[in-house]
Amino acid sequence: MATPLRLVFNPTGDLLAASRRCEADIFLRWYGNTSQQLAEEYDRYEASSVFVALADERDDVLGIVRFVVPGVAGLKTLNDVGLPPWNAVPVRSAAAARIDPATTWDCATMGLRPDRSRSAARLSLALYHGLLLALRVNQVHTVVAVLDERARRLLSSIGLVLHPIPGTTAAPYLGSAASTPVYAHLAAGLDQQRRLAPEAHRLVTLGIGLDGISVPAPDAFRLTPAGAPARAPARQVVSTPVGHFG
Repeated sequence: MATPLRLVFNPTGDLLAASRRCEADIFLRWYGNTSQQLAEEYDRYEASSVFVALADERDDVLGIVRFVVPGVAGLKTLNDVGLPPWNAVPVRSAAAARIDPATTWDCATMGLRPDRSRSAARLSLALYHGLLLALRVNQVHTVVAVLDERARRLLSSIGLVLHPIPGTTAAPYLGSAASTPVYAHLAAGLDQQRRLAPEAHRLVTLGIGLDGISVPAPDAFRLTPAGAPARAPARQVVSTPVGHFG
């Protein structure tokens, strides 16, 4: 029997277009950002943007992650800490947190369609697994983001702790009442999750217990120098009885 939901790394064609529509719907609903505002924020990063899509059997995209990977434009989060409302010095802030932009990915956007509230917990866990799998497969050392404080608390609840980038604090940002530029060094962060939240580590990081989600083999999450990941047959995530960003 076909699995109704699947994770896709670096979608192309119609699925990429659907991912962008999903992103626009999410940010209009939750933060009031119009498509024009999103374009103004992200146009300079389009060449270095890579999506993770959570799609159903009709190729409707229910949730997305947009990564900005190292490129000519830099990382949006590090660029933004130098602007209002923070006005920090990005190079100093990065150095103080031991952030090397060359080995860092920016989780620039992430979310679920607003009409999926009934299954938000399950879908969020699947999306977080796709996010972490992409980071791990590509041997990313550090992840940065500007996170709404509600999303940051949800991540903390499953053992994924992100720290404020030095020189920043929670402040209004692009329609969010309180967002914080944050970072996490991946190896240390996942080791802490494994020790402090072992069930969440198994479910979200390792993908053990995600019901009804088709996840490609890890190589399908690898970003090649040309920007196209290697493709591999999907694997079915098998249900395992574990405890519970959803």
